[in-house]
Amino acid sequence: MKCIHNGQILIDGKFVSNKVILFDDTINKIIDESQLDDETIDDKIDAKGNYIVPGFIDVHIHGYKGHDTMDGDIDTLRTISKSIPENGVTSFLPTTMTMDVPTIRKALGTIKNLMEEKTYGAEVLGTHLEGPFISEKYKGAQSEEFIEEPDGEVIKGYEDIIKIITIAPEVKGSLEFIEKYTKDYGIRFSMGHSAASYDEAMAGIEAGVCSCTHFFNAMTGLHHRNPGVVGAVMNSDIRCEVIADTIHVNPALFNLIARVKGMDKVLLITDAIMGAGLSDGEYSLGGQKVFLQNGKCMLTDGTIAGSSLKLNKAIYNFTKHSDYSLEKVIELATINQARYIGVEDRKGTLDIGKDADIAIVNDKLDIYYTIGKGKTLYEKSN
Repeated sequence: MKCIHNGQILIDGKFVSNKVILFDDTINKIIDESQLDDETIDDKIDAKGNYIVPGFIDVHIHGYKGHDTMDGDIDTLRTISKSIPENGVTSFLPTTMTMDVPTIRKALGTIKNLMEEKTYGAEVLGTHLEGPFISEKYKGAQSEEFIEEPDGEVIKGYEDIIKIITIAPEVKGSLEFIEKYTKDYGIRFSMGHSAASYDEAMAGIEAGVCSCTHFFNAMTGLHHRNPGVVGAVMNSDIRCEVIADTIHVNPALFNLIARVKGMDKVLLITDAIMGAGLSDGEYSLGGQKVFLQNGKCMLTDGTIAGSSLKLNKAIYNFTKHSDYSLEKVIELATINQARYIGVEDRKGTLDIGKDADIAIVNDKLDIYYTIGKGKTLYEKSN
């Protein structure tokens, strides 16, 4: 059995000192430090006064450190899985892009193979299909050439691993598609890259849309006579993804989003591309050139194309620019995601019996240690 001591453990939404967390592949006990019996411990980790929190879950990430989900290569996915724990991430959804159907299906097949392999690294919980069922007008950094109406043949055979599909509800056939795949397979639908009117967006929500992809970005905005997708998100109880890099969304809106939606409906994501974790330069996303400069990722025409954000820094940014405490903001990258994709029985909090997915962080959200299912995935060098 292993333990972490000398830290502040996040228990029931509060940081608690003088406690020890005991674990193997799952969390066994949380006891008073005075009760610790060193003879029963195989590995004793000193948190050095830092915070002990659940491992982070990224439900929207395309790539990291020169690798991309759409490469369709299992070594690429393994590398992403082994690299993102340096950001405190212990599980994630590799996210696809709007490309030709064979390339999408190859990527889905690779993700499924890695899930079956159960590789050492951040756990792959499934996938997020971002496109090709989106709007041409609000395609963002997606390729217009490969946009198409909803078609079950695109995902046939992979319904069991698809946790989320980003879709434009106004596109022909979307409402029927949403209803069918929500009912038959339990897939979650997220409204995004959408030119929907307010009424069309609300129709999507009625059909089964339960979240919004990178809120405010690539969608019809809020106007007092045309509330659009943003208005529908704000006037409903669906969840919303937020890229808290202070580029995609002005940080002055963090408080507004949290107050309107409620903190339990906000999902911090990275939308990270292969340039994340690397220096400025030229990369690619969905077969398109992307330029990373000063933290901002752009296509050649200046369109924002994903991000270079790390999930630990998203938590830091949201905490810094809002009125909410770190204890509460941590939930925006842990239990909220777990509930969203239906893994809250084993992920998202440091409850007894759940997977030992743990991160040790300081008040700047720098990562000192990341543990996935009891195994050390990352340890900061001295």
